[in-house]
Amino acid sequence: MLARTADNLFWLSRYVERAESLARILDVALRLATLPSAYAGTSNEWESAIDIAVCRDAFFQAHDVANQANVTQFIIAGENNPSSIRACIETARHNARAVRTAITTEMWEILNDAWNEMQKLKFGTFSSKDLTKFLSFVKEVSLRFDGAAYRTMLRTDHFWFQRLGMLIERADNTARLLDVKYHVVLPDAEPVGGGLDYFQWSALLRAVSALNSYHLIYRGGIKPWLVADFLILKPEQPRALISSYENLNRVLDHLAERYGRQGPSQRLVRQTYAGLQNLDIDRLFQTGLHEFLAQFIEDNNRLGLAINEQYLQ
Repeated sequence: MLARTADNLFWLSRYVERAESLARILDVALRLATLPSAYAGTSNEWESAIDIAVCRDAFFQAHDVANQANVTQFIIAGENNPSSIRACIETARHNARAVRTAITTEMWEILNDAWNEMQKLKFGTFSSKDLTKFLSFVKEVSLRFDGAAYRTMLRTDHFWFQRLGMLIERADNTARLLDVKYHVVLPDAEPVGGGLDYFQWSALLRAVSALNSYHLIYRGGIKPWLVADFLILKPEQPRALISSYENLNRVLDHLAERYGRQGPSQRLVRQTYAGLQNLDIDRLFQTGLHEFLAQFIEDNNRLGLAINEQYLQ
């Protein structure tokens, strides 16, 4: 396969997954913003959204205040935001068009229809109801695209590069959601495990479609260390960090077999995966959740660069 084709497939899936993640970030902020003031806390959930989306500098160059109207407009369709939801869908469609023969008709039609639908929307006039409907639409596009890829693509290197992009992006997004929740959304004066903590962790679990599955596994109240355990160390949870790396390890093994050699990306993924397998949630909280997540994000970025150098250039 041409490196350019592999690169397009890799970034196609990254941008689709990123669009979904941005929709989920806004969903968290919207849920927290609609809580009664006694439960919503004193922090600015809209400012936390731009922190998770990694666009603080660009946002404050365009806006003075991080409120619902400004943040939703910027993350959904900000002209100075190259990683807005609209830009992600547009870039994904551009990459898909460049590799039309490498993806299936169903995958192309889902992205093309989504892009056409977004051209009809007037993002500056969104009400809260319109916003909720739009976020559901974006999440549905990503779910349909991922399902179409899984159900219709041949298990060749085209499929594995598509999966690589999705998994790298998903791991990054889950880690950032957890990190900002714990260090930005929760006020310093609020005790861990208190009423405010409960509603904010519930909002996060709902936003990643994991509230019901959390209760199936733990069957008790929502506790921050259990949520962290669930989204970091439970391989049964498809958005957990360990689940992403279990699958990344498998996909990179397929590519190593396909091309007859291994390289830095295989070594890095095994190192991070082994670290997650040997991690204890109690020890993690003692050493610092933020420090762990910051290191994980750095390692995940390093893996992305290794994949780029090994396969995409």
